[in-house]
Amino acid sequence: MTRAATSLTEYWDTYRPYRGEGEQPRPAADAFAWTQYEGHGPGAELLGSPRTALELGSAEGKEAAYLAQRHGVEVTGLDFSATQTARARRWWQDTPGLTFVEAEACAHLASTTASYDAIYSIWGAVWFTDPDQLVPLITQRLNPGGVFAFSQAEPIEGYYGPDPMYGNGLAGRKIVVVRWAYSPTWWADLLKRHGFTDIDAQILAAPDPRDVGTLLVRAQRPA
Repeated sequence: MTRAATSLTEYWDTYRPYRGEGEQPRPAADAFAWTQYEGHGPGAELLGSPRTALELGSAEGKEAAYLAQRHGVEVTGLDFSATQTARARRWWQDTPGLTFVEAEACAHLASTTASYDAIYSIWGAVWFTDPDQLVPLITQRLNPGGVFAFSQAEPIEGYYGPDPMYGNGLAGRKIVVVRWAYSPTWWADLLKRHGFTDIDAQILAAPDPRDVGTLLVRAQRPA
C-alpha cells in the first residue's frame, strides 16, 4: 500500500510512485511526448531549434534528457521535489548539457539571471501554478524569438479557474493541491496581453474522442 503524504512537498516526492520491485529502472529517453497517449501528437519540433531550454516540472527528466541527448540542447530541468530532482540527477548524470534544479517555478524564474530559447512544461508546473504570476516571469526569462509551450489535461468546459483537490484522495492528511484550468481562448488572450505572438492554443483530441484530450499551447516571444 502506498503511504499517504503528510505535506505538499511529500506529495510531489511520492507523485507517480514506482510499484515494481527493487530499484526503479531509468526510463528510456527515446521520445518527446506532450500528451498522455503513447505516440500521439507532436514531438520536440514544437519547440523549434533551441540551444537552451528550461523544463518546468521535469520529474523523472526523460524529456529533458531526450532534448540533451538527441538534439544537443543545454537543458535545465526544474522540479519542486527534492526526491524527484535527486532521482533525475542520478539517472541522467552521464548526459552532457543536462542540469536538474530543485526549486519552485516562480521562485526560480524570479531569482535566476539565466535566459532560455525555450521554456516548456509537460503536465507540470504550468498546470499547478497561478498563470497570472507565472507567465510574466516566463516572459522575462525567455530570449527574443524564444518559444513557450506546455500541455496538460483538457479543462472541463464551463469549469475554469483554480481547481483545489485533496492530494491524498479522501483518506489521510488534508494535502491541498491546486490546478489551474482554462480554455484555449483564455490562454491565448493571456499570452497576447504579455506580448506573445504566433499563439496556438488548442485541445488535441485523444485517439479515441471519448477519452480525455490534451490542452496544448505554444507561443513565441517576438524577436
